[in-house]
Amino acid sequence: MLLENCPYSVDGRVKREARTLTGAGYRVRVICPRPEGGRFREEYDGVIAYQYPPSPSVSGALGYVVEWGYALLVAGLISLYVWARHGIDVVHAHNPPDLFFLLGGFYRLFGKRFVFDHHDLVPELYRARSGAGTSALVVRALTLFERWSCRTADHVVATNLSYAGLEQQRCGVPEERITVVRNGPDASKFKPDPGRRPAANDEELVIVYVGVVNLQDGVDHLVGALKHLAEGSDVPPWRCVIVGSGDALDGVRRLAEEAGLSQRISFTGWVGQSEVMDHLNRADVCVAPEPSNGLNDHSTIIKIMEYMAMARPVVAFDLREHRRSAGEAALYARPNDEADFARQVLTLLRDPPLRERLGRIGRERIETQLSWQHQAPHLLKAYQSLDEEGRL
Repeated sequence: MLLENCPYSVDGRVKREARTLTGAGYRVRVICPRPEGGRFREEYDGVIAYQYPPSPSVSGALGYVVEWGYALLVAGLISLYVWARHGIDVVHAHNPPDLFFLLGGFYRLFGKRFVFDHHDLVPELYRARSGAGTSALVVRALTLFERWSCRTADHVVATNLSYAGLEQQRCGVPEERITVVRNGPDASKFKPDPGRRPAANDEELVIVYVGVVNLQDGVDHLVGALKHLAEGSDVPPWRCVIVGSGDALDGVRRLAEEAGLSQRISFTGWVGQSEVMDHLNRADVCVAPEPSNGLNDHSTIIKIMEYMAMARPVVAFDLREHRRSAGEAALYARPNDEADFARQVLTLLRDPPLRERLGRIGRERIETQLSWQHQAPHLLKAYQSLDEEGRL
């Protein structure tokens, strides 16, 4: 497996996939960036990770060229070492970037198979992060890399139906070469506290956001919605906890200060999984403020399903994949309408039975449809299809 944008030890989806494959008898080796304090070779639950040092730090657009070029070169060299020592049957690449098709294509020359695991729409991600500075030339190049990644692959793993549709329409991949494996959480690792009592009338209700705080994640929209909430009348006492970090965190902090919300919003930064669970267990309302854009309209947001796994009600903007994930476990605001987002939060703050009902619906959806236990068979089916075609 090839992974570039984070270490294996912190990527939940890649870990779930790798463990599923090892459990089915496959030998899995992962090539990825090295976590702080990590070693070149480490074993995680039967999965061996070969971990390379981070790329040189370069700012601006040149930084992506350096980072991705470095990753391609280093991963390619390590893959030759893995091939010589262990053998290779399948190169399974997780994007971003959409450049590992070069390695996949190389190994296909020697009869190996290439699986492209399509995590992110990189052209849309670039647009969402660049805003007014978006370069049409860069978008065209990223779209070409995406198309070549999909077309080079023997099989494409899509994270949802929206991605599968784009892979067919934009990249020309036949439907039979695509398998949808949703990014569902492992339900067994999310344990709601059944003894948690509802907040009393004179206690602050807790609004919780858990996740990355980057430009595309919409936490600035959350602050705008909370400003509307603070200015409303007949609002129960509340506070908000933002759990996570990212390149937009400093800007969000400034927005909170300018909105006069410094006493109501607290920022924890990155915390361990047990502390994340503690915050979710104390949450009365969980929020997913991703705005409508070309990226978020098509993407599955894992935090929504993690909220649902903890039996917490959700407020989100009304995006296609949000509804496919949460169904009736959420209240939906008009896309990018911060005032309406605040109204939906207020509805839940005022209605404890509704909060309980939505939380129960969410947990049931995870247990019966969306957890990783229901997704793993789709991944194995994709690999079995390669076996059946004599490709493994």
